[in-house]
Formats: sequence, C-alpha cells, structure tokens
Amino acid sequence: MIRIAYGLIALGLLAAQTTAADPPKPSTEAAALSAKVDALLAAAWKDKNITAADPAADGEFLRRVYLDLAGRIPSITEARAFIADARADKRSRLIAELLNRPTYAKHMTTVWRRLILPEADTNLQFSFIAIGFDAWLKEKFAKNAGYDQLVKELLTAAMDQNNQLFNASTIGQPTPIAYYFAKEAKPENLASSSARVFLGLRLECAQCHDHPFSTWTRDQFWGLAAFFAGLRAQDRGEGFVIPEKELLDRRELSIPGTDRVVQATFPDGAEPQWRFKVGPRQTLAEWITHKDNPYFARATVNRMWAHMFGIGLVEPVDEMVGGQDTKIYHAELLDHLAKAFTEHKYDMKYLFEAIAGTKAYQLSSRGSGAAPLYSRQPLRGLTGEQLYDSLFVATGQPDVTGEDPFALFTGGNNSRNDFLTKFGRQTNKPTEHETSIIQALTLMNGQFVGAATSPTKSELLSAVIEAPFLDEKTRIEAIYLATVSRMPTEKELEKAESFISRSASGKDPKKARTEAIADVFWALINSTEFVFNH
Repeated sequence: MIRIAYGLIALGLLAAQTTAADPPKPSTEAAALSAKVDALLAAAWKDKNITAADPAADGEFLRRVYLDLAGRIPSITEARAFIADARADKRSRLIAELLNRPTYAKHMTTVWRRLILPEADTNLQFSFIAIGFDAWLKEKFAKNAGYDQLVKELLTAAMDQNNQLFNASTIGQPTPIAYYFAKEAKPENLASSSARVFLGLRLECAQCHDHPFSTWTRDQFWGLAAFFAGLRAQDRGEGFVIPEKELLDRRELSIPGTDRVVQATFPDGAEPQWRFKVGPRQTLAEWITHKDNPYFARATVNRMWAHMFGIGLVEPVDEMVGGQDTKIYHAELLDHLAKAFTEHKYDMKYLFEAIAGTKAYQLSSRGSGAAPLYSRQPLRGLTGEQLYDSLFVATGQPDVTGEDPFALFTGGNNSRNDFLTKFGRQTNKPTEHETSIIQALTLMNGQFVGAATSPTKSELLSAVIEAPFLDEKTRIEAIYLATVSRMPTEKELEKAESFISRSASGKDPKKARTEAIADVFWALINSTEFVFNH
C-alpha cells in the first residue's frame, strides 16, 4: 500500500502533504524587456519577410522551460497542474516560480561549472577539487548574486584558500580556487580561459604567432596573460599544480621564444591604472566587470540567449569578435539586452525571466526547413545531466545518489557518474546533437531503464497499472504526461489502446496487458521527443 501511495503521488493523483510558500510574482521590468525583444524580432521578421512559427502548446512550453531553468522535465503533478491552470498569465507565473526554486541554482551550477571548469569532466583529480567549486557556484546562484560579482570573486580568489580543498574539516566548502588548479596557475591558461568565458574572445589563437586573418596579436594575448604573471605555484607531480601565492608587483611577462617583454595591457588597448597594494588580478577583474567594458555584458547575454535558444545572437559564442566564421544575427537586440543587463546590476534571473517571457521563446519547434532569426524554436539535445534527472522524474523515483558529490571518491553509488560518462555532450552545439550506439543501447536496455520500465520494479508503472480508478485511456494519458509532459493526441491514444488490446488477447491476458503498458512507457522514453528539448 505504501508503494502504491507513493506511485499515486508521483502520478499526481494523490496530493503530497506539503506547505508551499507564496509563489513569487512575475517581474514587470522583465515583462517590459520581453516586449521590447519581441518588437525588435518582429521588425526583423517583417523586414526579411519571415513567417514565425505558431505559439507552442502548453505541454511543449512547459517541458522546454523546465529543462532550461530547472534542468529536468516536470513531474506528472506539475504537468497536470499547469495544463489545468486557466489563468492567462500562467506562463509568466511559472517562469518566476522556476527561477526561485532550488533546482534553478542546481542546474545553473552544472551549466556554468562545465563552462568555466570543463577539466572536471575528464580529470578525476579536478572532479574532486570541483566539489568546492560547485558548492561556491550553487551558493552564488541561490543568492542571485550579480554575475559581475561572481566573476570578480573568481578572478581575485585568494591563494590561501588551498587548504579548503584538502583539509578534512573544510573539504567541499564553497571556494572558487579550483579554477586556478585546473588551469595549472599558468598565466597563458588563465588568460585564454578568462577571455573566452567572460569576454567572448578567443585570444589563444595568437598565443604562438600573429595570424594574418586574426583580429588579435601575440602581444595582446601575452599582455592579458601578464595580469596573472605574479602567481606562483608548486608542481606536486602527475600534472597536479598547487597555486601558492601571488606577487602583487609582478605585471609583465616574457613572450616565450623571444627576447621581448610585454606589460599587462587590456585587450582593447587601454592602459591599466595601477594602485598601491592592489594586485593585477583585481585590476583586471574591475576592468572586465566595469559597466563600460565593450565585451563583458554582451558576451554574457549572448551566452544566456544561446542557453535558451540553442543559438546565440552572435555565433560562435566564444568568438564574438574577429573570427572568420563569426555571424551576427541581431546586433541591435544584443546591444539592447546588454544595456538592460548592465542597468539591472547583472541580474541573471531578471534576464532569464525576460528571455523566457518572450513570444519568440514560446514559439513552437514544429515545422520544416530553416528557421531564421529565432522564428521557430530549434530542437536541442538534452545534456547528460538533463536526461539523467528527467529519467528519474519520468519514472517517479527519487534519485538517492545524485546529491552526494563524494560518491565517486568514497565507493558509493556512482550510477549518476556512470551515466554521465556515457552521455557526455559530443558537441558544444546543442542543435547538432547526435546519439551514439552506447547511448542508444543504454536507453533501450540499460539496467536503470530496464528497472524503471518493469511493471514489478517501477513505482510509477505499478501505480498506473494497479490504480483501480484508472481506465485504459487515463493510464495512457498518465504515461504521456510522465515522459513528454503532454496529453496524447487522438491518433496516439488510438494506437496505444489498440496495441494494448491486441497484446492482451493471449493465454495470460492480465500479464500481457501489463507488459504492453510497460512497452508503451519504454517506447516513449526511447522516443526522440523525450531526448530532445523542443
């Protein structure tokens, strides 16, 4: 009975006893920015004779916004409640609510850690020290710290934070120091990463020589690297470098292979204004996050737009200036968003709320052919984390291993890590998603999916099959809500009912019917609709 009750809660047919706080109200300022964005896009569509797609249906929008802001699909309870909600502003209400849930901070931690510290995905040592980095990021997103403050704290991290990574009493405490471990405290590594992530500039192409078709010169690259010249580190062997201290008066670097020395200089050519006892990293951080910086806000909003649409306003998002293949899709919109972001003190929730609230974001993905200027939502493959968490939601089972960051190192259940190893993103472009043979086999007959789609092992399926007040139609509807966050079409419902009816005509009709319902559930989990964000 307890098992079935839990399954019914998962189905949204039995209310869980919880007390919810008053939901946050949608922001009028974000709504005003949404309207401006839509006006700019509508003008561009009219000018280029582009016909936009139809608005997304409730289920399509619901699943999309959950994946983008919470990192998972909605539960049946959440899907039922939203679809049944008749209020005209239910979408803006949902966006505001999602941005204030703990899942927002958790998801953004995953997104930004992968961006800033990609080494943790492939290196076990860096995975260990990234635990404190994740905790630091999660704390910042939970408090909705301004993005400028987040970046400034990262770039000026004190070198004496090392003990937090290795001291048994402080291990895992929030600290950004892992950034300097992963980059081996090398000025060239820190310069190329900081320019790419925070400024949208790929300066590393000029690290070894001046390229005839590049905007950036070798002197500019090493001039940026010189801001990190004072860092001193100790090599502990096997590529594990520990940053130890910083010489605050060191502001120059010798260019490797030459007899030339370059002074610390900003990429735009401006000369730093040095201050007594203020280190070069702090001077750099203040320049990067200054409201007049020509790159910072534009690079950030472009990256956030790409997160929500799969394609930035400028592509590639890491090469916004000077690249041979750089494409600017809507410069005026980019500048307007950057200005609004700066004026609102780099409030990421404000910008995400504005983007998610646009008519453009809420367009359908259905259609064929090209969809220029964001006139239709492109299909985007789910990341490994999104897929893993969505599988647990779809099957109505709690993930008891996902919240333990030390499981990989303590011999605990590593099912999450094993899954993410198989489903690591093959490309940095979510619109160019490809499924490998290993990934397909894992979804088809892997241990987790096998158990989750077993009528005797799955909490959700047990509830669907055994609930006495459900008929065949409502059972199929529950399975669709659990996996693709929508009701089945009449044609889908007819096919599923026919399949279950035909399967139940054998010697053991009850068992055959049960297995047929499980097969429908399995087919939906393995469908392209489940593994893509629409």
